[in-house]
Amino acid sequence: MLKKNYTAVTEFILLGLTDRAELQPVLFVVFLVIYLITVIGNVSMILLIRSDSRLHTPMYFFLSHLSFVDLCYATNVSPQMLVNFLSKRKTISVIGCFIQFHFFIALVITDYYMLTVMAFDRYMAICKPLLYGSKMSRCVCISLVALPYIYGFANGLLQTILMLRLSFCGPNEINHFYCADPPLLVLACSDTYVKETAMFVVAGSNLTCSLTMILISYIFIFTAILRMRSADGRRKAFSTCGSHLTAVTVFYGTLFCMYLRPPSETSVEQGKIVAVFYIFVSPMLNPLIYSLRNKDVKEAIRKVIQKKLFYK
Repeated sequence: MLKKNYTAVTEFILLGLTDRAELQPVLFVVFLVIYLITVIGNVSMILLIRSDSRLHTPMYFFLSHLSFVDLCYATNVSPQMLVNFLSKRKTISVIGCFIQFHFFIALVITDYYMLTVMAFDRYMAICKPLLYGSKMSRCVCISLVALPYIYGFANGLLQTILMLRLSFCGPNEINHFYCADPPLLVLACSDTYVKETAMFVVAGSNLTCSLTMILISYIFIFTAILRMRSADGRRKAFSTCGSHLTAVTVFYGTLFCMYLRPPSETSVEQGKIVAVFYIFVSPMLNPLIYSLRNKDVKEAIRKVIQKKLFYK
């Protein structure tokens, strides 16, 4: 009976942000522009870091991977969403839905700990500058980058397996623009206690654990900065942390609003608005935040522009 109930649903219908037909073309243009800015910004950041030898440092190595994760993050949701804006039937297959679900969970947790690694890098650079070169070797940096990917995708796989154990036998309309935890749990016919508990434990523990590590790093960082005698040194140290702190605030603030609530129709509706910020706005803003607030990146951009103009 369970198998029959599960196989009865072969596809889901994504209801999207709104059911108002007149807004669909407008939303298509808005989110297409946001996605293009996200792709251009993050790809440009990755290429800039790869091409400029002055940016071949641990901080920018981690930043290039943050840009890559943000790019994958947005690409996991945006194409399907853009197609649905112009489609009458906004369907996604069950397999496609769970693949999107898996990559979403995997990438969001990877993002948590990539930001954590970047905070640790700033801690080492500011609090232990004499040991920074030896401790943050290339081998160490690769290991620090690999761990968030491995841990994130392992968590994504676990959550997907738990979701696959549920049966979906009734309505197949997902009240969201992507395959997310809360709206999928609302549709399940079987007991969701295990999956719901796992969702809160994984989301809550990873949010608090990664954010705690970031906060502890910054307590030591700010203590070290305040001890600096040089005003110029303090200003330079603060400037290297400002971009990261801004990115952390935008990303974690919206995620706390999204996940630390029980799944319900009301929370799903509110979650749509919150999800727009961390799926679309945060990946779009990160390259701008790091380029506008970072002298090294601005200098590298200026060199590229001058080089292009010179060759012309």
